Amino acid sequence: MRNILLDYEGPLRTAMGACFPGERAVFRGHDLHADLKDMDWIALYVFGITGRRYSPEQITVLHALWTYTSYPDPRLWNNRVAALAGSARSTGALGIAAAIAVSEASIYGWQPEFAAADFLVRAHDRINAGESLEAVLQQELLQHRRILGYGRPVATLQVDERIPAILARMESEKMAQGPYLRLAFDIERELSRMGRRLPINYAAVVVAIPLDLGFSPRECYLFLLPSFMAGMPPCYLEASERPAGATFPLRCSQLRYEGPGRRLWQEE
Repeated sequence: MRNILLDYEGPLRTAMGACFPGERAVFRGHDLHADLKDMDWIALYVFGITGRRYSPEQITVLHALWTYTSYPDPRLWNNRVAALAGSARSTGALGIAAAIAVSEASIYGWQPEFAAADFLVRAHDRINAGESLEAVLQQELLQHRRILGYGRPVATLQVDERIPAILARMESEKMAQGPYLRLAFDIERELSRMGRRLPINYAAVVVAIPLDLGFSPRECYLFLLPSFMAGMPPCYLEASERPAGATFPLRCSQLRYEGPGRRLWQEE
């Protein structure tokens, strides 16, 4: 029986890169300051995740996927964390890191996007194997009761405002819709035909486009990690400029509480 710890004892072996202070930095086998010195930051970020390079037009669309969901609204669940950190006079690093961490919400955020990517891949494979889209959707709804990437808690029956913007950007960059993005819209139409009015939301689109560029669901997830971040510093800064504690103050008398009554602690 192998001993994993003994197998990996000693110098760390990596194919990703290394820093040689005073000499060079290696990034996936390339000199960061020579071979990759002119690379766009998101192109470098994507290269780090996938090991692949993309055209300027494709990188522009990937940029736009982040830009179009950068909302500096402190009422949003993750931005609220950044704002409250500023209100509590926490550091920017702690506030933004915490806001990014809670972006992995299970109802909205990166978990549904990861699940949407996984479903699109599974649905695409099953349809190519001969199954009907209706059968795929019926089984998914039977098992999970919902199709992630469809419907929107805050505006269920309205068009997600980010989708027309990204489709227009794809058109301006002459980037055709790929099979995963076409499937995403086919699912919306099929759900409507089945009597489920669940318009496509950004989660399905924001993963379908990278999937069409060869990303895996896990690579989509890693790519999307910073996608909300641009809206967070403004919320942190504005809250920091108010008096401490002056962001979202709420009196106890404004709360409608229907839980257990007041209880006293008693020592055993």
